[in-house]
Amino acid sequence: MKIAITGGTGFVGSKLTQKLINEDHHVYILTRSPDKHENTDHVTHIGWLRDEYTPSHQLPSVDAIVNLAGESLNSGRWTEKRKKSIMDSRIQATEGVIDLIERMNPKPEVLINASAVGFYGQSETKTFTEETDRPGEDFLANVVVEWEKRAAKAQSLGVRTAFVRFGVILGEKGALPKMTIPYKLMIGGNLGSGEQWMSWIHIDDVVELIDYSLRTSSIEGPVNGTAPNPKRNKDFGQTLGTVLGRPHWIPAPSFALKTVLGDMSSLLLNGQSVIPNKAISHGYSFIFPELKPALQSLLKS
Repeated sequence: MKIAITGGTGFVGSKLTQKLINEDHHVYILTRSPDKHENTDHVTHIGWLRDEYTPSHQLPSVDAIVNLAGESLNSGRWTEKRKKSIMDSRIQATEGVIDLIERMNPKPEVLINASAVGFYGQSETKTFTEETDRPGEDFLANVVVEWEKRAAKAQSLGVRTAFVRFGVILGEKGALPKMTIPYKLMIGGNLGSGEQWMSWIHIDDVVELIDYSLRTSSIEGPVNGTAPNPKRNKDFGQTLGTVLGRPHWIPAPSFALKTVLGDMSSLLLNGQSVIPNKAISHGYSFIFPELKPALQSLLKS
């Protein structure tokens, strides 16, 4: 297959690219800085989202597009400027993908668009599946609604479209290294009440689920990219401490996190219990359905 990827040099994108290369596919990475990357027999970098680039002229017919582009949620305090950047980066990238699809002939068979469980809003009591069609009302939910609204335009162009709503991705990069710091300093504990849900997924399952969605023609619409066993923060932390051989005992009060992080503290203090019904019902088998083996695979040398 020939597959185009936005965000292909990032944490998830680089892992996905390597898997696709190993399966002998050709990957076309759409990037603002193609000259900074070396092309190989299986990877071609193509410029986009800048006036000087015309990706529709350089990109050959592809079988699929995977849109992973968007500014990281956890890279800094959520000022109003940062919130705008988080929203705009996703809208701009997705509109760029739709514009590209409109110009392509023939069109790709499928678009896999990254999304987030933030769609569902926050709750300590509810469980969410893909059947939940009412979004939350907070900032992240609004971002996801606008993000998916743009991606959905591919459906009207005859392209099968799936929105993979990822939870907290556990890997050697991303959120997990930051989570381990308090435990390594012997000050790990609950964040706030500890009752908030964490819907997590191992990076290996992220890559495999994207690949599975590419190959499974019956998968479309929202797909929850979470392990089937979400954990409350207190249980997640206890398991993390056990794997690291460190205590889980000193809580971080909500007011302190809000003072330090502002609105970004909602990523730590609020959450949602999300179950991947669609992936399971379509036959996907998780590599890491349980948290402890997932953490052991990443943290044990």
